[in-house]
Amino acid sequence: MRISTANSYDNTVSLLARRQAELAAQQEKIATGKRVQKASDDPVAATLAETAQNRLSRTQADLRSLENARSSLQQAESGLAESGELIQKVRDLLVSAGNATFGPSEREDIARQLEGLREQMIGVANLKDNSGRTLFGGLGGAATPFVDLYSAIGNGVQFNGQRGQAAAGNTSLPQALDGNAIWMRVPQGNGSFTLGLDPGNTGSVSTSVGEVTDPAALTGDDYAIGFAEVAGVMQYTVTSSVTGPVAGHIGVPYTPGMTIEFEGQSLQMNGQPAAGDQINSLPSTNTNIFKVVQDAVDALRDASTNSGAVRNQALARTMTELDAGHDRVLLARGRAGEWLNRADSLNTLMEDRSVDLKTEKSRLEDLDLVKGISDFQMQQLGLEAALKSYAQVQRLSLFQVIN
Repeated sequence: MRISTANSYDNTVSLLARRQAELAAQQEKIATGKRVQKASDDPVAATLAETAQNRLSRTQADLRSLENARSSLQQAESGLAESGELIQKVRDLLVSAGNATFGPSEREDIARQLEGLREQMIGVANLKDNSGRTLFGGLGGAATPFVDLYSAIGNGVQFNGQRGQAAAGNTSLPQALDGNAIWMRVPQGNGSFTLGLDPGNTGSVSTSVGEVTDPAALTGDDYAIGFAEVAGVMQYTVTSSVTGPVAGHIGVPYTPGMTIEFEGQSLQMNGQPAAGDQINSLPSTNTNIFKVVQDAVDALRDASTNSGAVRNQALARTMTELDAGHDRVLLARGRAGEWLNRADSLNTLMEDRSVDLKTEKSRLEDLDLVKGISDFQMQQLGLEAALKSYAQVQRLSLFQVIN
C-alpha cells in the first residue's frame, strides 16, 4: 500500500488542528469554570442540571411570593394591634361615660371622642399593603372593603369585599385577611340572646345583658317581659312569642334589682318601670364592631324621657359586645402571628432547598479546576511536542542527502 507524502501531511495538519481545538475548549472551560457548557458535552449531566435549574427557579419564585406575603401579614398584624388598642380606648371611654355625675356636655364630649375612634377603626379596616392590596378585603373584590353609610342612609358600615379566607399552601401564605369575619360578625348581647328596652317605655327600668343558665333549655323564642300595675303593685309577666305566658312568671310582683330565670335565661332588672313598659329578649344575631360603637354614641345623645334607662341599658350591652369584638380581633391577630411563624419556617426550608439545588447543579456542570488545569497543561505539552515533531519531519527530503 502506498501512502503519499501529501496524505500524510494532511492527516498531520488535521490532527494538530483538532488538538488546538481541544486545547481551546479546555481553556474556555477553565475560564468559565463550567465542565458542561452545552448538552453535547455530557447529555445526562446537562439534562439533570437543567432539571435542577428549573426547580431552583420555582423555589426562588416561591421565596419571592412568600416574602410578599410576609410583608403583608406583618402590616395586617400591626393593623390588628392598632384596632385592639382603639377598642380598648373605646372601652375606657364607656366606663367613664357610666359616671352618674356627668351632664349632657360631658356625655357629648365622650360621644365625639367615640365617633373619632370609630372613624379610626374604619381606617384601620381599610389599610393597604405596600403593593396597594387591601389587607382585610377577604378574597378581594373592592378597593375599599369597608364603606361607612351611616350618615347617608342610616345603614352603618357595609362590607364590599368578598367574604372568605384564602387558605395557606405548602409554600405560600395568604396576603389578606377576611375583615368581614373579624369586624362584621360580632355576636349581639351575650351571644345567645339580646335584651333591649321597648321604644315606648316611659319608666326607668333597665336590665343586665343576661346570662345562659341552661343552654339545653333555650328555645330560640322571642320573649316580652311586660309590666302592669295591679292594686298599686307593679307586676311583670314573661310571654313567649310561641307558647304564650311562661309558667311561674305571670303577674309576679316586681322589685328593683330582682333576678329572674326562665327557660335557660337569667337576667337582672333595675329601676322603676311604668305600667305598659316592656323588656324584649330576642335570639342573638350578629352585629359589627362599628355599629356597637355607634349605638353607644346614640345612647349618650339620647334625650328621651327615660334617657337614663336607655343609656344604662345600651352601655351595658355595648361593653359586652365590645369585649366579644375585641376577642375576634385578638383571634385574628393570633392567626396572623401563626402564619408569620410559618413564614419563617417556610423561608428556612426553601433557603435550604435552594442551597441543595445549587450544590446539585454545580456538581453536575462545574469544572474541577485542579483537574482542569492539569488536563490543560498536558494537552498544551502534547500539542507543543507534536508541533516540534512535525517541524522536524517536514524538513526531511531525499534531496537533502544527495550531493
